[in-house]
Amino acid sequence: MKKFILAAGLTALLSTTAMAQQIGVSVARFDDNGLTVMRNGMTDHAATLPGVELQMEDATDDVAKQLDQINNFIASGVDAIIVNAVDTNATEAMSQAAASAGVPLVYVNRQPVNMDTLPEGQAFVASNEIESGTLAAFRMCQDLRAQGKSGGARAYMLMGQLSNQAAVQRSKDFEDVIGMDMCNFITLIDKQTAEWSRDKAQDLMTNWISSGEPFDAVFGNNDEMAIGAIQAMKAAGISMDDVVVGGVDATADALVSMKAGDMDVTVFQDLAGQGAGSINTALKLAKGETVDKQVFIPFKLVTPETLDAFMQ
Repeated sequence: MKKFILAAGLTALLSTTAMAQQIGVSVARFDDNGLTVMRNGMTDHAATLPGVELQMEDATDDVAKQLDQINNFIASGVDAIIVNAVDTNATEAMSQAAASAGVPLVYVNRQPVNMDTLPEGQAFVASNEIESGTLAAFRMCQDLRAQGKSGGARAYMLMGQLSNQAAVQRSKDFEDVIGMDMCNFITLIDKQTAEWSRDKAQDLMTNWISSGEPFDAVFGNNDEMAIGAIQAMKAAGISMDDVVVGGVDATADALVSMKAGDMDVTVFQDLAGQGAGSINTALKLAKGETVDKQVFIPFKLVTPETLDAFMQ
């Protein structure tokens, strides 16, 4: 009887081990507040799924390193791969490597350049970027009108990495909105990349302030850059009551900034939801299930009026 129980227990253990699913995850960079929320969403969700194990790697914004990580995942025999791309223009080689090995691949948060030609067994989980910049820009336009500046307002725009689809789309969204009749009183003075970085945005905003150009609004492709701009303005003694500042992501720091009366607009991107959604999609693909090529998680506008609903 003891032998039977031991054998049954061993069989169950081996069966559980055999069912364990390994997912390799390559994230563009770990030292990014927004991507940290996304990573935490992945690990928290995976912890609720028996037998699911994540192998998470930091690509440190290095395209070649990220491709090496993907090849290493394939060589180690993972069941699926999730990629938050360093450079969205470099995803074709990643897709080809995974497809050739027959390993499911899910892109998360940043849209791959080969979205329209993704091989079978590959998908993209994110939010529709057309919504993000558009929501923020319209609200900034409304705020400027409410301040009596519909006769003419001037704005700066801080862009993310220009190789990144989200940066390109959010910038286009902003320019599209200020080109519309109801918002064409806004003139874009200058736009430059600060590469998603708070520190680089602060330096760039400091340079713009030093130029002496009057301005009424600053739009950052993400909250980190918007906060960097706010830090530069406050250091220069500019009242935040006089400038409309918008960002995207609704990070914890951005919500605190809004609570303090510094940031006026942000857009909630459910980064934790994207992380969890990428896990679910990867597991479905690993089982051979059919999934949509694009899985969108909605953006939500955050303003001082709706702030409390997003504060934790």
